[in-house]
Amino acid sequence: MIKRNMLNALAASLLLLLVSCSSEAQVKVGSKVPEFQLKDQDGKLFDVSTVLGKQPLVIYFYPKDETNICTKEACSFRDAFAEFGEYGAKVIGISSDNVASHQEFAQHHQLPFTLLADTANQVRQLFGVPKAMMFPGRVTYVVDKQGVVVHQFNSIREAEKHVSEALTALKTMK
Repeated sequence: MIKRNMLNALAASLLLLLVSCSSEAQVKVGSKVPEFQLKDQDGKLFDVSTVLGKQPLVIYFYPKDETNICTKEACSFRDAFAEFGEYGAKVIGISSDNVASHQEFAQHHQLPFTLLADTANQVRQLFGVPKAMMFPGRVTYVVDKQGVVVHQFNSIREAEKHVSEALTALKTMK
């Protein structure tokens, strides 16, 4: 009976590992960032091509506005916003929430950066952001001025580490 329980636990663990790591992002270090357009929290169309070649970008995908871990992540980006500015980086958060949700989220937590509404998950798919179990993944990309991804960090649980990873990548670019 103990062996059977251990085997079941092992099988469940392997299945969880396979599901949570089932695909790697298509956009990897060394890839050009794909071009895309989405509406921001103010309802204005944001076109990534207008900032490519002008400044580094930190593009982070997150599951949902106002959830515990996503709020911690967004507030960590907010709290480090001045540091990102020192490197001339533009911070962009992307989730499937709509413009109104992003606007409320940005106002509620005084987020000084761009939030983009990818309601159809087209940009998430364009980047190849993997799911974490049944949830949308949490991946951060650091993009240089030429539009090349220089760093990628993927962790659903370590939300605040996305900020430190991005800052470290920006420091190495200088």
